[in-house]
Amino acid sequence: MENESLLHQKLSLFGVNPKKEERHNDNKTTSSAVTIRGVLTSLKDNLNEKDKRPVIHLGHGDPSAFPCFRTSTVAEDAVVDALRTAHYNCYSPTLGVPSARRGIADYLNRDLPYKLSPEDVYLTLGCSQAIEISLSVLARPGANILIPRPGYPLYEIHAAGSNNNLEARHYDLLPEKRWEVDLDGVEALADENTVAIVIINPGNPCGNVFSYQHLQKIARTARNLGIIVIADEVYNHLAFGSTPYVPMGVFGSIVPVITLGSISKRWIVPGWRLGWLVTRFVDSIKGCLNAASHPVTFIQAAVPRIVDETNEAFFAKIIGLLKETADICYERIKEIPCITCPVKPQGAMFVMVKLNVSMLEDIGDDLEFCLKLAKEESVIILPGRTVGMKNWLRIAFAAEPATLEDGLERIKAFCQRHAKKQ
Repeated sequence: MENESLLHQKLSLFGVNPKKEERHNDNKTTSSAVTIRGVLTSLKDNLNEKDKRPVIHLGHGDPSAFPCFRTSTVAEDAVVDALRTAHYNCYSPTLGVPSARRGIADYLNRDLPYKLSPEDVYLTLGCSQAIEISLSVLARPGANILIPRPGYPLYEIHAAGSNNNLEARHYDLLPEKRWEVDLDGVEALADENTVAIVIINPGNPCGNVFSYQHLQKIARTARNLGIIVIADEVYNHLAFGSTPYVPMGVFGSIVPVITLGSISKRWIVPGWRLGWLVTRFVDSIKGCLNAASHPVTFIQAAVPRIVDETNEAFFAKIIGLLKETADICYERIKEIPCITCPVKPQGAMFVMVKLNVSMLEDIGDDLEFCLKLAKEESVIILPGRTVGMKNWLRIAFAAEPATLEDGLERIKAFCQRHAKKQ
């Protein structure tokens, strides 16, 4: 095991300040300084330039580089046509192009027992900005927010932002219960200053999909605690297991819900940066958007066609690919003794796997594993510490099947090479 000073040097590569990091136990960590992008950049910097094999990137949820995950022609044509009208070279309206707001409301209404109006929809520069704004409007002195562990670190970053100062409190997702929310833990964490709980469904980083019954329990728990639910549904409808996707908004009669989403994942266009924040009860959002950047106007103008005219064959193809690659990932991981997958992924683009460092000769933790893997095998995966779970790994399986197979075979070879001798 490496000494403390070496560990601190390694953590600094990832932008982690060891003095600020809180260790809850051997496998749960939080850090307000870590971003997924920063960690992946550090891993890329650690690649061996002499390795002539192609780099296999299984570290982020952006499969757009793979030809099999190309977006729909309807989406491409809608953007081109909107641009060529020359009507959308202007600044965006503060709350978004009206036709786009109407299009998103109609799109979400397909799954809800009530009707959203265009006035309930606020368009944002990707879902990241929707996260930032939602936390800004809920912030007040002394307030706290409940976020999942493992989870998406951007919530913690924005909670701690200079204008928010929200205390982030972490509730656990339980791998032994298919990554369900530890509702007893939620009740123990919450107090009179808790303003909201964040629910990510389908799940990043776990690849889980919450059942209707579990979402209903979450809604009732939030109601009893007197808090809002922030429903991060950026991976909406990307469910390919036995549990169907259900939006949290279905339970809007039980508890107030702020829904966050985007076209990034379902349409495989994260670079288009078109997201939304949907709520029927928060009035201060407009003030935040007045001081914010806005999504590209011609992308907004394309939204009605994108959500109305994309055919089911496109979505079925994407779901089929995700199921195929999730199956490949789950089965190949079984061949690697030092890595175990507690739950087969059911949705989104990721799987969380547990790393048993005691089986490895010269690797102390998940950070060192990923650094050495990048250097020796030109494969990039995300250390679990980044999402709150030390000595776990997040693997993105949304890739060309052959590329994924190659990447997992390299991980297997790496683990065999570093295995402790019997």
